[in-house]
Amino acid sequence: MAGGGVGDVYGEDRATEEQLITPWSFSVASGYALLRDPRHNKGLAFSEAERDAHYLRGLLPPSIVSQELQEKKLMDNLRRYTVPLQRYIAMMDLQERNERLFYKLLIDNVEELLPVVYTPTVGEACQKYGSIYRRPQGLYISLKDKGKILEVLKNWPERSIQVIVVTDGERILGLGDLGCQGMGIPVGKLSLYTALGGVRPSACLPITIDVGTNNETLLNDEFYIGLKQRRATGEEYHELLEEFMTAVKQNYGEKVLTQFEDFANHNAFDLLAKYSKSHLVFNDDIQGTASVVLAGLIAALKVIGGTLADHTYLFLGAGEAGTGIAELIALEMSKQTDIPIEDCRKKVWLVDSKGLIEDPFKPTVLIGTSGVGRTFTKEVVEAMASFNERPIIFSLSNPTSHSECTAEEAYTWSQGRAVFASGSPFDPVEYEGKTYVPGQSNNAYIFPGFGLGVVISGAIRVHDDMLLAASRALAEQVSEDNFARGLIFPPFTNIRKISAHIAAKVAAKAYDLGLASRLPRPDDLVTYAESCMYTPAYRSYR
Repeated sequence: MAGGGVGDVYGEDRATEEQLITPWSFSVASGYALLRDPRHNKGLAFSEAERDAHYLRGLLPPSIVSQELQEKKLMDNLRRYTVPLQRYIAMMDLQERNERLFYKLLIDNVEELLPVVYTPTVGEACQKYGSIYRRPQGLYISLKDKGKILEVLKNWPERSIQVIVVTDGERILGLGDLGCQGMGIPVGKLSLYTALGGVRPSACLPITIDVGTNNETLLNDEFYIGLKQRRATGEEYHELLEEFMTAVKQNYGEKVLTQFEDFANHNAFDLLAKYSKSHLVFNDDIQGTASVVLAGLIAALKVIGGTLADHTYLFLGAGEAGTGIAELIALEMSKQTDIPIEDCRKKVWLVDSKGLIEDPFKPTVLIGTSGVGRTFTKEVVEAMASFNERPIIFSLSNPTSHSECTAEEAYTWSQGRAVFASGSPFDPVEYEGKTYVPGQSNNAYIFPGFGLGVVISGAIRVHDDMLLAASRALAEQVSEDNFARGLIFPPFTNIRKISAHIAAKVAAKAYDLGLASRLPRPDDLVTYAESCMYTPAYRSYR
């Protein structure tokens, strides 16, 4: 091959169905350009033969090192940083310089680096995105592009897109309207689709739709990178979104998964309801959160006993997350008992913070999705512990500062009896000589495997039963050893194995529902899912 090429030894570029290009039928850049191409750059890991074949002699120091040694050096450097945002910037720089090494680091050190590339650090990164902005990541679509969105999509260099994560930046985590600076969220989510779910990086597309911002601080910030105008609403907003959704299907086909991320409540529910019938869409804030929390509840019931229908549920916060979780609990309860879903909904209550104290209702499960920190007060937790032997308390709001209570507070105020999980990570807690390990109800358990399952089955729509399948698959991965340590979620160190099992169950449900287009159905979906997962080991160049 003229100019050399890269051998597809792992088969990632063929693994997912209907890749329209022949892998490596084009030449890979050589020399100076190759060292600046993040997808193919290996830094000092280029061999002597590769340095000759690709005109790299003299462009690199003479030392040749392994990918493992590169990883060791970078982890050593990252651990020297004391400020989390510095680690985030270093990881983003690495992603733009050497893509495979970035994913190798993230996969091999997932528990340490997940809080760096995603919550809670990504929240601060979005707040300061204008200041730390270096090179554009993803695609920016703004009101200026109305009537030309299809052309904008065609500017993206990759044609074979399988997963899009899109935000309009109006409700970034619990931080509010960050406008165009919300791009950190789609970038972060898609890096997890690859690292945790094995979806190829080239098949992922982060998009921010900039319709303005109502954040006065950003509007007056000289470094703000977005449109300096108030948010478009109503017809103007929905026309832009309609053009975007139409262009996505036109450019990438029926089977591209579009994940709505961090839209404000009023738009999130409207968009999901509007496009779920005509497009392959998923809202992680509504559906992903619900699926992972349901998995945590199913696992928790293995510890304390009873079925979903035996418990009563009190939610603080009735936004996207709270409403989505409540509905999925009722749906699973209905499936388990054959009780109509309307009756199951009566076991689930959603209140504001005042209702927590004043309501005489005695729940067995307390779930916080309010976005307001420290609302599960000592009085509230002690009340839960007074009428439950093992109260289930989930404080799910992100980032850490917005958590309804800390792990230490939950365990201390319940005398160590609470079954606790949170949205952001907390360290283990020592209480009266015993160590309690809090669970993290992190959407990253669900959405990467869910996305992989959708992709490998060629699903054309998302059905609620696929979310239930993902929840059950995750709960099944919690071992007796995990339960013994107080965990209701499995450790993230096994996340790729967990994702393959979730993908298999999601794909199986898509086939059962007649929504899968990849035929024939693979005999062993777990093995097939694992075979489709991207691996970040370096390729040999010829």
